[in-house]
Amino acid sequence: MKVSVTTISVAELDVDLLLIPRTREQADGTMADLAAGFGGSVRRSAPDFTGDPDNSLLLYPETGSARRVAFVGLGPSDRVDAESLRIAAAHGATMARSAKAETVGIALDAWDLDAEDAAQALVEGFVLGAYRFDRYRTDARDEGSLQRLVLQATEKDKAVRRGAERGRVVAECVSSARDLVNLSPDEKTPTLLARAMERSAKKHGYVASVWDRAIIEEEGMGGLLAVNRGSTEPPTFTVLEWMPENRRNDHPVVLVGKGVTFDTGGLSLKSTLDSMDAMKSDMAGAAAVVGVMEAVARMELPLYVVGLVPASDNRPGENAYVPGDVVRMHSGKTVEVLNTDAEGRMLLADALSYAKTYNPEIVIDLATLTGAAVVALGQHAAAVMTPEGASSAERVAAMTTAGQRSGERVHPLPMFAEYAKDIESDVADMKNVGGRSAGAVTAAKFLEHFVSYPWIHLDIAGPSFLKKPLPYRPVGGTGFGVRLLVEYLRGFADRKRG
Repeated sequence: MKVSVTTISVAELDVDLLLIPRTREQADGTMADLAAGFGGSVRRSAPDFTGDPDNSLLLYPETGSARRVAFVGLGPSDRVDAESLRIAAAHGATMARSAKAETVGIALDAWDLDAEDAAQALVEGFVLGAYRFDRYRTDARDEGSLQRLVLQATEKDKAVRRGAERGRVVAECVSSARDLVNLSPDEKTPTLLARAMERSAKKHGYVASVWDRAIIEEEGMGGLLAVNRGSTEPPTFTVLEWMPENRRNDHPVVLVGKGVTFDTGGLSLKSTLDSMDAMKSDMAGAAAVVGVMEAVARMELPLYVVGLVPASDNRPGENAYVPGDVVRMHSGKTVEVLNTDAEGRMLLADALSYAKTYNPEIVIDLATLTGAAVVALGQHAAAVMTPEGASSAERVAAMTTAGQRSGERVHPLPMFAEYAKDIESDVADMKNVGGRSAGAVTAAKFLEHFVSYPWIHLDIAGPSFLKKPLPYRPVGGTGFGVRLLVEYLRGFADRKRG
C-alpha cells in the first residue's frame, strides 16, 4: 500500500473515503465546522456522532472532493494516545474494506501528541487493520483493493513524513511475520522456513546463513537434535545479521526466536481442541525475529543486530525423544526430559548458549513458551523476565517503555532464586519442567542456566495468535513482538548515541 502525506485541505482531498478521527469534545464543533466543506448532511447527522471510541459515522457528502466521509471516535481528549489512534485508524480500515475503497485519506489533527508519533500510529493502525491472509482462499473476498493511503496534515512537517513512513515500514514487517505464522505447516518445514528467511534477507539487505543437520551436530546442539528426533524433516539453525558501517555498538544485540514449526507435543501428545489445532503458531517467535530484521534493515538502524532461529517440528515419530532421556546440550550441561511437550526451551537453550560466542551486549529471546503465561496474562500482554540483579529493573523498564510506546505491552514476572529448585533433577544438571505452579517462571529459570550475559526473556504465547480478533489484531498470527522490539531497538540506538 502506498502511503503519502499532503497539506491539501480535507474538503479538497480526492479520495474514495476520508477518515476524520475526533474526540468526544471535538464532536459537536467539528461537525459544524466541516459542514461548510461537505454539505448539510454533516450538520444533520451531527447528533449521531458522539466521539466515543466505539462510535463512527459514514456520510456521503453533497460537496467536497471525497466520495465518502467517515468520522471515527477517539474518546475523551485527555485519553487520546498513540494506541487510541491505532485503534481508530484500524476501524477506519474496516470501513474502507466494506466500502471497497481504493484510496483513503486520514486527517491528522492537533491532538496533544507528538506529530511524528501520531502519524506513525495512524498509518500503523490502518495498515495493520487492513491486513488479510487470503493465500488459501479459492474465492477472493469481495472487499475491493486498498491501494493508497494519504495522511492529511495542516502544514508541511518533516516529522509527519518520518512518522508516516516508519508506520508503513513497521506495519509491513509485522505483516511479514503474520504471513509466516499463518502459513500451512507443510509450507514452513524447518527447511522451507529457512529458505523464506534467505529470501527475506536478499530482498531487504541483511545476511542469512543456514546451518543443516551436519553443522548442527558438529556444533553439539543436543537440545535441538533431541526435539527433532521424531521428525521426518531435518532441523535448521539460521543466523541473521545486520551490521551497518555506522553501527553504534561493537557487540551485537542478539535476538533469538523459537522456531518450532509445528508442535504436537511429541510423545507427551497434546489434545487437539484449543491446543494442537493452533500449533502452527509455535514459531511465532522466529517470525517476529524475521519481521524485526526486515524493519531494522529497511529503516537502516545504526545497530549491529543478530538473529538466531533454531527450527524443528516436534512429532511423536518412531525415534522421538522420550520422558526419561538425558540430553547433553550445546553448553555441555545435561537435561533430564520429563515432558517432551516442553520442547521450545530445549532448542532455545542451545541458541542462547551459542549466542555467547558473539560476546553480546544483550540477548532477547521471544517464544510461545508456556500456557502458564497465557493463564497469567491472557492475550493482552506478554510476560517479560530477566535475571535478578543490579541491572534487572533497568532492563525491564526499557522493555516496558517500548511496550507502552508500541502498543505491544509486556508485564514483568519474577525470577527469584527459589524458583530454580523446581527444576532440580536427581539424575542430571536439571530437568526440563517444574511443577504446575509458576510454569512461565520455571521455564525462564531453565533458560537462565544457559546465559552468561545481559538477557531478557519474552513469553509471547498469549498475544501472538488469536482465535478472536482484537483491534488491528486479526484472528491467527498477530506478528506480536515486531513493533515491540523495533521500538526497543530505536531506544537502544538513541541511548548508544549518548
